[in-house]
Amino acid sequence: IRPYRIDGVLYDYLEIPLQLLDEVISRIKVIGKMDIAEKRLAQDGRTTVTVGERIIDLRISIIPTSYGERAVLRLLDKSARLYKLPDLGMSLKDQEAFERLIQRTHGIILVTGPTGSGKSTTLYAALQYLDCTEKNILTLEDPIEYQLPGISQTQVSTKKGMTFATGLRAVLRQDPDIIMVGEIRDEETARMAVQSSLTGHLVFSTLHTNNAAGAVSRLLDLGIEPHLVASSLLASLAQRLVRVVCPVCSESAAVTQRHIREFQLDAFLQGRSVKTAQGCEKCGMTGYCGRKGIFELLCIDEPIRELIMERSKASAIEA
Repeated sequence: IRPYRIDGVLYDYLEIPLQLLDEVISRIKVIGKMDIAEKRLAQDGRTTVTVGERIIDLRISIIPTSYGERAVLRLLDKSARLYKLPDLGMSLKDQEAFERLIQRTHGIILVTGPTGSGKSTTLYAALQYLDCTEKNILTLEDPIEYQLPGISQTQVSTKKGMTFATGLRAVLRQDPDIIMVGEIRDEETARMAVQSSLTGHLVFSTLHTNNAAGAVSRLLDLGIEPHLVASSLLASLAQRLVRVVCPVCSESAAVTQRHIREFQLDAFLQGRSVKTAQGCEKCGMTGYCGRKGIFELLCIDEPIRELIMERSKASAIEA
C-alpha cells in the first residue's frame, strides 16, 4: 500500500503489486542517488522533480524490514510561498513579544515541538522579519528547505563531515550577527550554540520537546551547566499543528459536560457553540481542511532564571 500523510493523517492511495516492489524501490534508489545493491542498511537520499510549474524536493528514507525494503518520500514544494510571522497564527500578544525577542543582539531563542510541527517554517518567518541588509545572517540546515534572499545558507552533511557542530565553528569565523542552527542534536552543538549566544551573537535553533519549559530540561540533560542556560536562553516557543474543521461542511454544536471532562476544558465553556467536522467533497469526506499552528511562548525572566539555576523540573517552570 502506498499511503499519503496529509495534514498529519495517513490515507491509503493505491496498492503496489508485490512482484513490482523491488523494481519500484530500485528506481527510488536511482533517483535518490543511493546504492542500488545495498539492501541490508538504511539509506537516505534526495532529489528534485518538476511537476508542471512546481518544483518538488524529495527527501527519501529507505530501511530494510522483514518483508523487504520500505521507502518513505517526504515532499517539499519549493515553489510554495514562505509564511510571514502574521501568517503563523500566533496571538497578537505572543507575536509582538516574539518580534521584540528576535530583534535582540545576543542570546538564544529555541523553537520546540515534534517532527513536522512547523518549526522550520517559524524560523524562516523570523529570519524574513529581520533586515538582512543591516545584519549578517547565516544558517546551518539539514536540508535547506527554502532559499532566503540576502541570507547565507549552508547545507549540513554528516557523510562529508559537515555536522552542525563543525559548521557552527566555521560560521563563527564569518563575522555573523545572527545564526540559525537547524537543530540541536547533541551536547557539542548545544554547547557551541550557547557559547555563541554569550559572545555577542543571536542564535535561533530547534529542539524536540513536548512544551516550552521542556527546552530548559533538554539543555540541562545535554550537559549544559545551569548558569550558562540561565544566562543565554531568551525564550522557548513550543508549537503544534492542529487540523482545521472544513469551513464548507462544518456544523455548530454545543460543548457538553463530556467534552469538558475528556478534553480537560474550563467549566465555563459548557454550552458554548463550536464547529464540528462532518465531511464533504471539498475535504475528501474527512471533515477537515488544512492545519494551523498553536503556540506557547515562554520568555525567560529573573524568577525563571532562578529556577533554572536550581535545576527545577519543567513542571515548576510552567507553574
